This record gives sequence, C-alpha cells and structure tokens, in this order.
Amino acid sequence: MSEPLIDVRGLRFRYDDGTQALDGVDFRLWPGETVALLGANGSGKTTFVLHLNGLLAGEGEVWVCGVPVEKKTLADVRRRVGLLFQDPDEQLFMPTVIEDVAFGPLNLGLNTEQAEKRAREALSQVGASAAAGRAPYHLSAGEKRRVALAGVLAMEPEILVLDEPTTYLDPPGQRDLVRCLHGLPQAKILVTHDTLFAAALATRAVFFERGRIVAEGAVREIVEKFSWTPGAGTKPAG
Repeated sequence: MSEPLIDVRGLRFRYDDGTQALDGVDFRLWPGETVALLGANGSGKTTFVLHLNGLLAGEGEVWVCGVPVEKKTLADVRRRVGLLFQDPDEQLFMPTVIEDVAFGPLNLGLNTEQAEKRAREALSQVGASAAAGRAPYHLSAGEKRRVALAGVLAMEPEILVLDEPTTYLDPPGQRDLVRCLHGLPQAKILVTHDTLFAAALATRAVFFERGRIVAEGAVREIVEKFSWTPGAGTKPAG
C-alpha cells in the first residue's frame, strides 16, 4: 500500500481562551481520495485543516507527503497543500485576476512569463480564462470561487483543502464547482455542511464532534448515523 499523503497522529490544540478545539485527532489521507469533514459548527473541522499547512500548531504529529509539519518545513509543506478559504475575498487582492493567480508562482521564484503561463493554465482548468483581465471585485461569487481556486492550483499542490467551498454559491454555481473539482487530479479534503455536495465528490467522510473524529465511512452512512443538520448539535440516530 502507498504511503498516506497526510498522516495526523494524536493532534491536540487549545485556543488562548482555554477552548479545547482538538482532542486527540488521528487522520490519514490516501492518494486519490476525496474526504469530507462533517460536523456541527465548532466541532474542530476548520481548526484541524489549518494544521495541515502550519497556520496553526498544536500537540501531536502532522506529516504531509512524508514531511513533518514544523517551522523549518513550512515553505515545502505549503507548496504541497493548497488551502481554499471559505471567503474567496480573503485570497483575491490584486488589481486583475491574472495578477492574482500569478502572485503565488512569482513568490515561488518563477519569472513573470512563467508565472503568467502557469496562471493562464490554472484559469483554464477552472473554466475562468475569460476573467483574466477583469478586476476580482467585479466578479460574481461563483467566479470569485473559481479564481481563488485557480490561484491555489497555480502553485501546483499535491493536496487541495477546501473550507466550506459552496458558501455564497447558488445551485448552478455549486454544480459547476462539483464538475470542476471532479476533473482535478489532486487528493482533496472538503470541510462542508453541504451533505449533497459531499456525497457528489467524497470517497469517504469523517465526522467531527467536540474536537474528535467520532465516526468515518461513506458519506451516506455518516449522515444516516447522526441525526445531524448544519448548525445543530449531534445525536446518534437510533
């Protein structure tokens, strides 16, 4: 069996106010997988994924593509793990779309021509080539989501982590995003409350509750096991 792309063991994290956000999380992501992280608000999902590229650092072990996530490896880890934030406006800040998407490759050391080439390829991947010369703030919510994803893809990560990617998207935008993600080769982690979106993409789901993973399996099995609705508490069915 191949090695896991992400290997997390005994991860714990407590915020400064004393909140125990993660309480002993073990998790593996295998090549080719798409895993949905389900659970109520405050269950630890986003806190967990922020450890995968070193934005947070707790107790325990986090390995990405065989590399331990620690201060001296952060540049390498962040090239491997592409993180798409819940609000695309947090990732769009340049005057034009093409400049935004090329920003990451330029910071990797590519020259302007190489970075623009990679940016145009990434925009093509997400079906947003026509937006290259537009200002990001003129885009619709769905277009912003695609452009933010292109900015992540331009870094050529091995793993995509998407935090509530259907936020602000209408049903056609959600369907477009599903088609786009289906066509991408990277292993993926989806933090989502949208169980239909998760079922359309995920090969496995894990359920977070009070900072722990309390169940995993097929998306439908997990949803049926917990009488869970977004924003509500959890209660095992039956």
